[in-house]
Amino acid sequence: MLKVLWAHGLEGRANGSKPTYLIEEYGWEVVSPEMAANGWTISDQTNIILEMISANPDFDFIMGSSYGALAIANAASQLKDSDLKLVLLAPAFGLYENFRDNIGKEAVAEWQSSGTRQYFHHGFGHNVEFGWDFMESAKNNSWPKFSQSAAIIHGTNDNIVPFSFSKNYAQENENIELITVDDGHRLLESLHQIGRAAEKLLK
Repeated sequence: MLKVLWAHGLEGRANGSKPTYLIEEYGWEVVSPEMAANGWTISDQTNIILEMISANPDFDFIMGSSYGALAIANAASQLKDSDLKLVLLAPAFGLYENFRDNIGKEAVAEWQSSGTRQYFHHGFGHNVEFGWDFMESAKNNSWPKFSQSAAIIHGTNDNIVPFSFSKNYAQENENIELITVDDGHRLLESLHQIGRAAEKLLK
């Protein structure tokens, strides 16, 4: 039985549909921590991954979606001597640029001035508070480089994280295999690709 560390996305949940799918479809042992336990910044969530790997050195795969996938990539970049195998679903590369461009210059300036911004969390159904450290961390951790073998699954119809971000990233890094699918950001029609990606990485 494969043992998998799963990192959910910014608005995901530890017991969400994707880790549930991995358990029910493949019978894998899935460890899925609450990614916001330490805070909302990408550095906070990267530390969750590092803590989990340190406590469980026997993971066969580190897998995650969107914000969680970006945290995995950042963790892998700090574990240069490890032979982790990564499966990243629509990783949130370009996090800083994405947030900045989506909310606009005025909102960014107001956020920096006040030190906080309310963000509606669709998973929780209510606002959560992001400190300015969210953007500071994003600026430093939006494009991590890592050497481990990885597969990226990304949909060409993603309206949250542009497909081009993963395409360009994979073209610049020989350790990455890009699996292109006709799907949106949540990849609900493409979850079967996770098993295929795992098979490729195990060969």
